[in-house]
Amino acid sequence: MITPQTMLTSLKEVGSTALFILAAAAILELILYFVLVKWLKSKFAFAFMLLAPAAVGLLLLVIYPLVWELRLSFTNMSLRAFRNPAFIGLENYVKVFTTPVLKQMRFFPLLRQTLVWTFVNIFFHVTGGLGLAMLLNRNMRGRGIYRTILILPWAIPQVIAVLAWRGEFNYTYGYINVLLQNFGLQPVQWMTNPTANFAAMCITNIWLGIPFMMVTLLGGLQSISGEYYEAADMDGASGWQKFKSITLPLLQPVLTPAVLLGTFWTFNNFNVPFFINQNELETSDILVTGLFRAAFQYNRYGFAAAFAFVIFALLLVFTIFYMRYTKTLQGGAQS
Repeated sequence: MITPQTMLTSLKEVGSTALFILAAAAILELILYFVLVKWLKSKFAFAFMLLAPAAVGLLLLVIYPLVWELRLSFTNMSLRAFRNPAFIGLENYVKVFTTPVLKQMRFFPLLRQTLVWTFVNIFFHVTGGLGLAMLLNRNMRGRGIYRTILILPWAIPQVIAVLAWRGEFNYTYGYINVLLQNFGLQPVQWMTNPTANFAAMCITNIWLGIPFMMVTLLGGLQSISGEYYEAADMDGASGWQKFKSITLPLLQPVLTPAVLLGTFWTFNNFNVPFFINQNELETSDILVTGLFRAAFQYNRYGFAAAFAFVIFALLLVFTIFYMRYTKTLQGGAQS
């Protein structure tokens, strides 16, 4: 139970941390002022002073943890070797591909599940989001109200929404099974049946992800001039021809980063698979939940660090391939 005294203690800790950060930033700026302005008289002093706090923050919060984790991936750190981990070279990276990453599931079956999970969700995110965006891009009464209602799934905190969905998948009291029974169908074991549980994960994440794609693509559609469609109408183009030759090409600068972001978020989505997979079915785990279990349930810290870098490498390769395939960088350079 959270008491007022506990809240006051927490606020004091947060306040002291914030004051420490502000004091450190002030000292850094003071040092840079005397070095760059008074001593070196650099014309770029102001720019460096503005960038310095963010650069130090990135160094401490991003670069240092990555380097530390990389070093950890070459050791056998676990609960048994927590104080004095030994250097074992690439052994953890070999184990990622040759030993079970969960209790029974190996890396490649888990990767296959993750790819299916990502493809299914991104397909419905893009098609559903684009369909809704095209509907909302027309002149219609109450368009603002519809936009507000459709964006609600994205506005709700994800953990709260996922836990609410998990309640709807309850075998006895969940609304989905109640609805199925009203139509004379048998209730589904959403939490224990592997196929049904994976489908429940996908249903939840599709509901959560469509609003983001809808808002992003709606902005892209509104930036397309209506003159293109008027010229196409004069040439007698059909709706499909206008969509294929005008909408999709002109929407690509918005669609490409949206798909990339959606892929990263879905590939690394932890909340939905973890909370919907209440019974820890390995057939419903993906790479990121497998990484969590390896680190914090099985306490294989060195192995988990290597596992994390393997996932990072997969996403990096996908990004390079996708951006070359869609020629995103080439288009940006030409513009």
